Amino acid sequence: MTQSGTPLVLHATCVAWEGRAVLIRGASGAGKSALGLELMAWGCGLVADDRTELWAREGRLMARCPVAIRGLIEARGVGILRAEAVEEAEVVVVADLGEVEGERLPPWRSVTLLNVTLPLLRKPLNGTFGGPILQFLKAGRAEPAPPRTP
Repeated sequence: MTQSGTPLVLHATCVAWEGRAVLIRGASGAGKSALGLELMAWGCGLVADDRTELWAREGRLMARCPVAIRGLIEARGVGILRAEAVEEAEVVVVADLGEVEGERLPPWRSVTLLNVTLPLLRKPLNGTFGGPILQFLKAGRAEPAPPRTP
Protein backbone atom coordinates (compact mmCIF):
# COMPACT_ATOMS: atom_id res chain seq x y z
CA MET A 1 0.00 0.00 0.00
CA THR A 2 1.05 3.58 -0.47
CA GLN A 3 1.50 5.85 2.54
CA SER A 4 -2.20 6.66 2.29
CA GLY A 5 -3.04 2.95 2.55
CA THR A 6 -4.36 2.65 -1.00
CA PRO A 7 -2.74 0.47 -3.67
CA LEU A 8 -0.52 2.06 -6.33
CA VAL A 9 -2.27 1.60 -9.69
CA LEU A 10 -0.01 1.35 -12.76
CA HIS A 11 -0.82 1.15 -16.46
CA ALA A 12 0.64 -2.35 -16.79
CA THR A 13 -0.17 -6.00 -17.46
CA CYS A 14 0.67 -8.68 -14.93
CA VAL A 15 0.71 -12.46 -15.33
CA ALA A 16 1.94 -15.15 -12.96
CA TRP A 17 3.43 -18.61 -12.98
CA GLU A 18 2.67 -20.48 -9.75
CA GLY A 19 2.37 -17.28 -7.72
CA ARG A 20 5.46 -15.58 -9.21
CA ALA A 21 4.48 -12.63 -11.38
CA VAL A 22 5.99 -10.42 -14.04
CA LEU A 23 4.83 -6.81 -14.22
CA ILE A 24 4.88 -5.77 -17.89
CA ARG A 25 5.11 -2.04 -18.44
CA GLY A 26 5.39 0.19 -21.48
CA ALA A 27 3.56 2.85 -23.43
CA SER A 28 0.10 2.32 -24.86
CA GLY A 29 0.41 0.03 -27.89
CA ALA A 30 3.84 -1.31 -26.84
CA GLY A 31 2.56 -4.89 -26.64
CA LYS A 32 1.93 -5.40 -22.92
CA SER A 33 -1.31 -7.33 -23.44
CA ALA A 34 0.16 -9.28 -26.37
CA LEU A 35 3.12 -10.40 -24.24
CA GLY A 36 0.73 -11.25 -21.42
CA LEU A 37 -1.39 -13.35 -23.80
CA GLU A 38 1.73 -15.14 -25.08
CA LEU A 39 2.73 -16.03 -21.53
CA MET A 40 -0.83 -17.13 -20.77
CA ALA A 41 -0.75 -19.44 -23.80
CA TRP A 42 2.27 -21.11 -22.16
CA GLY A 43 0.48 -21.62 -18.85
CA CYS A 44 0.71 -18.34 -16.93
CA GLY A 45 -2.39 -16.97 -15.27
CA LEU A 46 -3.78 -13.47 -15.73
CA VAL A 47 -3.39 -11.20 -12.74
CA ALA A 48 -4.32 -7.92 -14.45
CA ASP A 49 -4.40 -6.22 -17.84
CA ASP A 50 -4.27 -2.48 -18.47
CA ARG A 51 -4.38 -1.51 -14.79
CA THR A 52 -2.49 -3.32 -12.04
CA GLU A 53 -2.85 -2.59 -8.33
CA LEU A 54 0.41 -2.91 -6.37
CA TRP A 55 1.15 -2.89 -2.65
CA ALA A 56 4.05 -3.92 -0.46
CA ARG A 57 3.61 -6.72 2.08
CA GLU A 58 6.47 -7.82 4.33
CA GLY A 59 9.12 -6.62 1.86
CA ARG A 60 7.44 -8.20 -1.17
CA LEU A 61 5.61 -6.45 -4.00
CA MET A 62 2.13 -7.84 -4.49
CA ALA A 63 -0.20 -7.37 -7.48
CA ARG A 64 -3.90 -7.77 -8.18
CA CYS A 65 -6.50 -6.47 -10.59
CA PRO A 66 -9.12 -3.80 -9.96
CA VAL A 67 -12.49 -5.54 -9.56
CA ALA A 68 -14.12 -3.85 -12.57
CA ILE A 69 -11.69 -5.44 -15.07
CA ARG A 70 -10.78 -8.69 -13.29
CA GLY A 71 -10.57 -11.66 -15.67
CA LEU A 72 -10.42 -9.51 -18.82
CA ILE A 73 -7.57 -8.95 -21.27
CA GLU A 74 -7.45 -7.02 -24.54
CA ALA A 75 -6.37 -8.76 -27.73
CA ARG A 76 -5.83 -6.22 -30.50
CA GLY A 77 -7.83 -7.12 -33.55
CA VAL A 78 -9.89 -9.68 -31.60
CA GLY A 79 -11.49 -7.79 -28.72
CA ILE A 80 -11.73 -8.20 -24.97
CA LEU A 81 -11.17 -11.80 -23.92
CA ARG A 82 -12.20 -13.54 -20.72
CA ALA A 83 -9.59 -15.35 -18.65
CA GLU A 84 -9.54 -17.09 -15.31
CA ALA A 85 -8.10 -14.53 -12.92
CA VAL A 86 -5.31 -15.04 -10.41
CA GLU A 87 -6.50 -13.24 -7.26
CA GLU A 88 -3.05 -11.91 -6.32
CA ALA A 89 0.59 -12.74 -6.92
CA GLU A 90 4.05 -11.65 -5.84
CA VAL A 91 5.84 -9.57 -8.48
CA VAL A 92 9.36 -10.98 -8.83
CA VAL A 93 10.46 -9.23 -12.04
CA VAL A 94 9.55 -6.18 -14.14
CA ALA A 95 9.66 -6.33 -17.95
CA ASP A 96 9.96 -2.94 -19.62
CA LEU A 97 8.80 -2.82 -23.25
CA GLY A 98 9.81 0.81 -23.54
CA GLU A 99 13.52 0.07 -23.17
CA VAL A 100 15.54 -2.07 -25.57
CA GLU A 101 18.31 -4.36 -24.33
CA GLY A 102 21.20 -4.33 -26.77
CA GLU A 103 23.59 -6.45 -24.72
CA ARG A 104 23.72 -10.20 -25.24
CA LEU A 105 24.44 -10.86 -21.55
CA PRO A 106 23.25 -7.71 -19.80
CA PRO A 107 24.24 -6.69 -16.30
CA TRP A 108 21.76 -7.01 -13.48
CA ARG A 109 19.32 -4.13 -13.73
CA SER A 110 16.76 -3.24 -11.12
CA VAL A 111 13.80 -0.99 -10.41
CA THR A 112 12.31 0.00 -7.06
CA LEU A 113 8.55 0.15 -6.58
CA LEU A 114 7.01 0.89 -3.17
CA ASN A 115 10.46 0.41 -1.58
CA VAL A 116 10.82 -3.10 -3.05
CA THR A 117 13.75 -3.58 -5.44
CA LEU A 118 13.13 -6.01 -8.30
CA PRO A 119 15.07 -7.27 -11.32
CA LEU A 120 14.37 -5.26 -14.48
CA LEU A 121 14.38 -6.87 -17.92
CA ARG A 122 14.41 -4.80 -21.09
CA LYS A 123 12.90 -5.93 -24.38
CA PRO A 124 15.62 -7.71 -26.41
CA LEU A 125 16.88 -5.97 -29.52
CA ASN A 126 16.57 -9.28 -31.38
CA GLY A 127 14.67 -12.42 -30.52
CA THR A 128 11.65 -13.22 -28.42
CA PHE A 129 10.85 -12.09 -24.90
CA GLY A 130 8.08 -14.43 -23.72
CA GLY A 131 10.15 -17.60 -23.40
CA PRO A 132 12.95 -15.98 -21.38
CA ILE A 133 10.43 -14.28 -19.07
CA LEU A 134 8.62 -17.58 -18.44
CA GLN A 135 11.89 -19.31 -17.61
CA PHE A 136 12.82 -16.42 -15.30
CA LEU A 137 9.50 -16.93 -13.47
CA LYS A 138 10.12 -20.66 -13.20
CA ALA A 139 13.76 -20.64 -12.08
CA GLY A 140 15.22 -17.13 -11.84
CA ARG A 141 18.44 -15.92 -13.38
CA ALA A 142 21.79 -17.59 -12.74
CA GLU A 143 24.32 -15.56 -10.86
CA PRO A 144 27.05 -14.24 -13.10
CA ALA A 145 30.11 -16.46 -13.16
CA PRO A 146 33.05 -15.12 -11.14
CA PRO A 147 35.88 -13.63 -13.20
CA ARG A 148 38.47 -16.13 -14.39
CA THR A 149 41.94 -15.77 -12.97
CA PRO A 150 44.92 -16.34 -15.26
